[in-house]
Amino acid sequence: MADDKSRLITETRKLFQEQCLPDKANKYDSRDVERFCQDDTWVESYLTWRHNVVDDTLKMIDESFQWRKEFAVNDLNESNFPKWFFETGATFLHGYDKEGNKLFWFKVKLHVRDSKTQLDKKKCIAFWLERYARREPGKLLTVVFDMAETGFNNIDMDFVRFVINCFKVYYPRYLSKIVIFEMPWIMNAAFKIVKSWLGPEAVNTLKFTNKNDVQDYITAEYLPAHMGGSDPFKYSYPPLPDDDFQTPICESGPIAGEDEAESKEEIESENRDRGESFHCDEQMYKPKKLNYFEEVSKTEECERMDSKMKYSKKTLSVFKGPLLHISPAEELHFGSKESKERKCLIVLTNVTKNAVAFKVKTTAPEKYRVKPSNSSCEPGSSLEITVSLYGGSTASLQDRFLVVAAEMDQFSGSAISDLAVFWKEVQRSKVMEHRLRCHVTENIKPTTLLTKQHSFNNGPAEVNEDIHLKLLRLFDVNKRLQEQIDRCVWFQQLLLALVFLQIAFYVYVLNSQS
Repeated sequence: MADDKSRLITETRKLFQEQCLPDKANKYDSRDVERFCQDDTWVESYLTWRHNVVDDTLKMIDESFQWRKEFAVNDLNESNFPKWFFETGATFLHGYDKEGNKLFWFKVKLHVRDSKTQLDKKKCIAFWLERYARREPGKLLTVVFDMAETGFNNIDMDFVRFVINCFKVYYPRYLSKIVIFEMPWIMNAAFKIVKSWLGPEAVNTLKFTNKNDVQDYITAEYLPAHMGGSDPFKYSYPPLPDDDFQTPICESGPIAGEDEAESKEEIESENRDRGESFHCDEQMYKPKKLNYFEEVSKTEECERMDSKMKYSKKTLSVFKGPLLHISPAEELHFGSKESKERKCLIVLTNVTKNAVAFKVKTTAPEKYRVKPSNSSCEPGSSLEITVSLYGGSTASLQDRFLVVAAEMDQFSGSAISDLAVFWKEVQRSKVMEHRLRCHVTENIKPTTLLTKQHSFNNGPAEVNEDIHLKLLRLFDVNKRLQEQIDRCVWFQQLLLALVFLQIAFYVYVLNSQS
């Protein structure tokens, strides 16, 4: 199956270059052509939408690429539109449906038909979709047409057709469903036309709802009050609404953020007053270059003192960003409500030559405790972040985490107060962002990095687990050493080759002189 998919992608690219590029190169954005030649997932999305029929796929790609250049999609940003476009709140992204898909809201009562602004409104939709596609590539969207209190003057069929066409041609495989809330009876005939625009494959994505059944698709948590929900969200601009990421509470209590720079000494003093000891955690999570054998001994010491937690490390997928490598790459796996697995790890590895400041935010700060959630990672070092569910909270598919990182210069401090100043001054263009989803599972997946909290005992199972952890760390050290040895051997071979070349050159010069 994978070989067939690879063959189809290669064939599509070849035919595109042979049939489309020679005559229409000036109608395409060169950035789209370059991406098409490099991004297999993008090509695959078009093929899948056209049932792997290459000829149909090429027609779709041709239409999509011409549209992208006509609308200058790659260059769209907030400054391209009047401020009132965003201030009205007629269109925005916020919340998730029951399947964890992002909600794309259309407040139809705020839309007014106007031929003079029609093109700009369409470009604004393109801006939202392109922005989402680049931030969440391949992740589905659920479109919500909120038609409560809608009048005939608010209905714009040309605009609706454009939105549908975006998902049919320009952004294939991004549409999960279209939820239409309280459609006026006068629009019944019009939406029969909409069904024909969607086509037989996608017509089942239309969901007509009212206050009684809209929660079949979206939980009350992300529904406004007039739809029977409890979401307190109020649209405002600026900035553009996103996932409403907020700084969670650290396991050792509230952390100092940008708006409340509380010293580390004050936090430790407060913890001592409460009779809490976090010495082991400070040792385990202090950002520095890793010395694995030293780390093992410190971990053992902490386990003997309080036996608070142990880590089971498995092979994980890794997101390789320009500043940090983040593992796992996409999902944090939590156990179900009945499961005892309520913690997991995020491992950050600094791949730059400078320290990297980072923050971890979540859409549900009241449910999670993150430690550390605001710190820095030294060059070449790795850092473990513990994410745990608080109290009786349970993980949800709608929960998201955001890792924000920025490279610090050598003069920047790593204290909490210094980080607060740094985040206020850092340029947005220099900030790296990566999103993680939550996944709830009954059984622990082998690719999940989880922590277990248990009572202290010195039985055989405890000893075996200790040995297992030490072996895992030893294997990791051995792997790194092997990589260093391989690099040394390569440099030695290169040096030897250069020496031989130099000797040959001298011999040649001597022979030519004689």
